[in-house]
Amino acid sequence: MTEQEKTSGGLVGKVAGKVKEAAGSLSDNDELAREGRLQEAQADSDLEAARRAEHADQRQEEADLVQERTETELERSRLENEVAAQQREQQIEQDRQQQERAAEVEAQRREAGAEQERNRQQQAAAGAEDRAEQERLAAAKEEIRLEQQAREEEAKAEAIETEDQR
Repeated sequence: MTEQEKTSGGLVGKVAGKVKEAAGSLSDNDELAREGRLQEAQADSDLEAARRAEHADQRQEEADLVQERTETELERSRLENEVAAQQREQQIEQDRQQQERAAEVEAQRREAGAEQERNRQQQAAAGAEDRAEQERLAAAKEEIRLEQQAREEEAKAEAIETEDQR
């Protein structure tokens, strides 16, 4: 193919090739007809190559989109897992704090119960002490009364004895 045979490809090249082929056939110029067929075949090849390149670009874009969607989905899943883990940690912390509060309340309740029991026992002991003191005082009074009565009886007996001795 000479420098003159090179023409543009694509649709213009295809039309030019058909024109050359037709002109070569009409003028019985086999060389021109062959050049026209070659140019038309080259134009077809160029068009097919362009279509394939476009199709390849489209497939690449689709593949890129699928990859981007996959990466986005993976990132979404990772973030969901991270959020779920944070929520679990927060729930664990809330449960721990609630258990601590419940333990504090229970300890305070037990302490209050123990304090009430101590107070009850102290009051019972104080009552027992008071009763014991009252019983001791009553016994002392009774002892004093009995001693007084015994002295009176002794004085009477002495008076009777002294009178009998006279």
